[in-house]
Amino acid sequence: MNKVHNFSAGPAILPKSAIDASVAALQNFSDMGLSLLEISHRSKQFEAVVAEACQLVKEILNLNDEYEVVFLQGGASLQFDMVPMNFLTPGKTAAYINTGVWASRAVKEAKLFGEVNVLASSEDKNFSYIPKGYAIPEDACYFHCTSNNTIYGTEMFSFPECPVPLVCDMSSDIFSRKIDASKFDLIYAGAQKNMGPAGATLVIIKKSFLEKANAKVPTMLNYKIHIENGSMYNTPGVFAIFVCMHTLRWIKSIGLEAMEVRNKAKADLLYAEIDRNNLFTGTVVPEDRSRMNVNFVLNDKTLEAPFLKLCEERNLSGLKGHRSVGGLRASLYNALEIDSVQVLVETMQYFETANTGNTQNSK
Repeated sequence: MNKVHNFSAGPAILPKSAIDASVAALQNFSDMGLSLLEISHRSKQFEAVVAEACQLVKEILNLNDEYEVVFLQGGASLQFDMVPMNFLTPGKTAAYINTGVWASRAVKEAKLFGEVNVLASSEDKNFSYIPKGYAIPEDACYFHCTSNNTIYGTEMFSFPECPVPLVCDMSSDIFSRKIDASKFDLIYAGAQKNMGPAGATLVIIKKSFLEKANAKVPTMLNYKIHIENGSMYNTPGVFAIFVCMHTLRWIKSIGLEAMEVRNKAKADLLYAEIDRNNLFTGTVVPEDRSRMNVNFVLNDKTLEAPFLKLCEERNLSGLKGHRSVGGLRASLYNALEIDSVQVLVETMQYFETANTGNTQNSK
């Protein structure tokens, strides 16, 4: 089979080592003579998987024992509710910035549980930039941000100095670059971008923040309960966590500094072609362009369908933009190799020549 270049925004491309380990475990997990899909989540073999996955998260992010790590279900969308249910104190206010669809949904859900102060928003320019220059109130319960805007293609490359607990949805750029994770009091991320398949959600919580959690929270939505039960209060996503563990092993083997170099090289290569090519235009201000989700459009919309058809013929998959915004989107998650980006660039160049006669001309 010819290689398919997977630019899907999620569920996304995974490292080959994680795929291979999963295939083997589906047939015989840990020499138990059972498939990974049929073992008990209470078995010592699977308990070891959860323990290693949690430890790898802390090692990769250089976090000490002041942090707890759990794997939950429900995706980042459930975290939109769990965060305010646990930490938005009655009579107090939570601070948010709105940088796109998922940030908007987080704001909407938080308002169900208390007062929300939206400090800044980029909705005025179709979420094409990251707001800057806002002040975070010192009396807020917490400040919530979304580090990468998967649908519109912006990314926060720095985070504000925060006088209150800092909460971040890192679903689509976690483990893609080196950060000072100790600045954050709570990080959550759906696994299906950089960390594993759909079906698992990573949550990292600082113990001192956890102590402030509201007491009257339904059991299944209570962070303390899940932490006390080691991600196993209810039956966890066994397969998803296993794949996460192997993906985390792969990430650790590369290291976040090297991973950032890889990801920057991929993004720089594609953005350079978008800026050069007469047929294409980027949709995000240059300083806030995401390295994970590259959004761009054809200047002539009638060429979009034939371009996507050409991409399909060349085994370039997942390039159609999100249904809410249209256009094109190339997701360059950790496991995507730069060779795939090069094939996309060459396809864009071929398409330009075929439709304008121009080749390698600057705009």
